[in-house]
Amino acid sequence: MAAPVVPNSFQIYNSYVEDPKWQIKFTITWCSGIALAVAVSIPSVILGLRHGRSLKGIAGISETDGYQSAHSDGREPPPTTFLLAYLTAVFVCIIQDAPLISDPNRAGFLALPQFPVVFLFAIKNSILSLLLGPGNGHEKLNFIHGMAGRAMFLAAYIHGFLWIRNRLQYELAILGPHKETSGVASLDLLCIIVLTSLRPVRRLFHECHILTYVASVVAMCYHTPYASPLRVLFSNRVFESHPFTILSAPPSHSCLSSPGFLLAVRNDGDWTRALNSYTQGEQERLRINNTSEGDSGTFVQVMLDGPYGGSSVDLGLYESAFLIAGGSGVTFTLGLLDDIVGRCVRLGRSQGERTRRIEFIWCIRSFGQIEWFTAMLIDIATAASNSTIDLHIYMIITCSQACDPEAVLHIPNSIVALSRLAEDSINMQCDESQKLTGLGGGVAVRASDPESLTRDAQNAVARLGLTMGMDVGGIGLHTEQFTL
Repeated sequence: MAAPVVPNSFQIYNSYVEDPKWQIKFTITWCSGIALAVAVSIPSVILGLRHGRSLKGIAGISETDGYQSAHSDGREPPPTTFLLAYLTAVFVCIIQDAPLISDPNRAGFLALPQFPVVFLFAIKNSILSLLLGPGNGHEKLNFIHGMAGRAMFLAAYIHGFLWIRNRLQYELAILGPHKETSGVASLDLLCIIVLTSLRPVRRLFHECHILTYVASVVAMCYHTPYASPLRVLFSNRVFESHPFTILSAPPSHSCLSSPGFLLAVRNDGDWTRALNSYTQGEQERLRINNTSEGDSGTFVQVMLDGPYGGSSVDLGLYESAFLIAGGSGVTFTLGLLDDIVGRCVRLGRSQGERTRRIEFIWCIRSFGQIEWFTAMLIDIATAASNSTIDLHIYMIITCSQACDPEAVLHIPNSIVALSRLAEDSINMQCDESQKLTGLGGGVAVRASDPESLTRDAQNAVARLGLTMGMDVGGIGLHTEQFTL
């Protein structure tokens, strides 16, 4: 005779038995989503391997062979569908068959499996960047880091709010043993993490954001034994984030008169100001000691990590290209210009590059900023003038200041103009793309910094519509922003 079974309606819900099962279900769900994305990216990975670009983020920079830009012929997938699917999975796992009002532990259990997602998409040396193919560096996947962090906060907030509600309902103390105290501390720290993740605050308190994350992990480990597997490995370099842009093409085909590995560093921030002060001090010391002439270089020992990121659009696949940048964002587009002109001129289109016409647009505040890269622009424009590349350089001054335009060195095929609104020039250039691509060879658009400029470029491309996009042979868009 079988043992009697208690009816389900009379069974007591045991969250410590049932809720971990939903942790596993959620983990299987997001891992399956990543596996699907990797499977879809296989053609892009194969194409990158064929051109020798997929492994550059792992192998790093080679002194013998130079470095390669990462490209892909795919488009950036819109994140909205992924975000909705991820958040739906979180909330379904929280509310499905869970008595949240009387036992809010399910929400707490679902906050914990967000940690692997948060950490996986926050680090630069992620295996996913390799598996997803060129153009999918950490800066393109970082939105998942922010989304998972907010999902963790919402789950923890539901857990904490309902738990505090029950304590107040039954007139129990909120703070007591270390489990309750550490739980409240964890929730408070998560609130601080969310606040410091907002862009205006993050720019000022990025170190606080990192430190609070470490503190929240420690508090959660004290709060529940289910968080004990969490480990955080870090060193001093976590608290120093200084991404710089590679300014030049590989020396094998760079158009510069003195090719090399060039990094652009803007004097903006404590670390870069200290670097600039040190360099100027060393140059002054060398001049005083009569060991150098002019603005000679200064030796500084640094550690390089990367390269990371890349572009999802290969200029060589399109007959026409628009490179649009604002201010220091030109460091991104200038390196691309040197790369594509070098591939077409120095390497003789060895990989079948189709690029014939390039519009290079740089929006700056004053004439003085042109001096930043005048020598590089002259070298690249000179190389293009003696080839089949039709290069046009537009430098748009957005603030009229008292200065002498004639003092600017002459750059072949360049126009310097005053304009109050840079986006008007962007719209005008993009709207003329159909005339510029009469052969229907496609148009590649790359925009870099600031956010308002990249947004205007995206809107200008969107206004062209699907019909015009097909008429010109396809439009490939890639935007880049350097903000935290």
